Amino acid sequence: MDRHIFIEGHRGFCAMYPENTLLSYEKAIDLGVDAFEFDIWLSKDKVPVLMHDGNVTRTCGRGGVCAEAGHLRDKTLGEIKALDPCFYDKFGDTFEGKVKVPTLRELLDLVARKNPGMRLGVEIKEYTEETVDLSVAMLKEYGIFERCWFYAFNGRIIRYLKEKYNAVTMGYPYWQMQEFDGYDAYDEIGLSMSIVKSDRFDEAAALGLPMHLYCADTEEDVRLCIEKGASLITANDPRPLMKVLGKM
Repeated sequence: MDRHIFIEGHRGFCAMYPENTLLSYEKAIDLGVDAFEFDIWLSKDKVPVLMHDGNVTRTCGRGGVCAEAGHLRDKTLGEIKALDPCFYDKFGDTFEGKVKVPTLRELLDLVARKNPGMRLGVEIKEYTEETVDLSVAMLKEYGIFERCWFYAFNGRIIRYLKEKYNAVTMGYPYWQMQEFDGYDAYDEIGLSMSIVKSDRFDEAAALGLPMHLYCADTEEDVRLCIEKGASLITANDPRPLMKVLGKM
């Protein structure tokens, strides 16, 4: 294989550690991934914070119940920091009281300390220009903007990133997008394993865009992604991916 394939940890190293926490990202860095992906929302007081879901219940609750239930956009940073994103329903009490919802700044401090050359997959979850502007300003402050891919399931946000900032963008097939208005603002395209294994893969691949394929958590899936021509492969557990690519 003569092409370089980037290894990206999904939400850090989320197969083993609570997703979108500094612990998960630190463990992904220690493992040796090329990049990791994270998800940005804005708090009520306009601080970029990291969580996949806007609603906090899944990762901060127990059995589908969370005393502090609600959306991140309706909570101040202080209220968000009082949450416990230990993902009890997945990990039990293993990480209870040991992790917090991180801010983007805290993540960038971690990257600056542990691996300043890290590539970042920046998923914009709050579909507002304000979220983009605040996040991009901070990434530029840390000198890491040029090493980022920007992801969104929203065509308007992808276009805004491309036209205002000339960011490196990655969108998804039109049938998964909100406010889709064409592929011309895409630099790359993201395809899930369900698409990779479906009869819609050829339709997406025919666009001729570099492909980010996610999430390949078995050696069999990794080999399929390589066969399909992936430029980047995302994994919840990067170890099989790194093994196949000879990076363990």
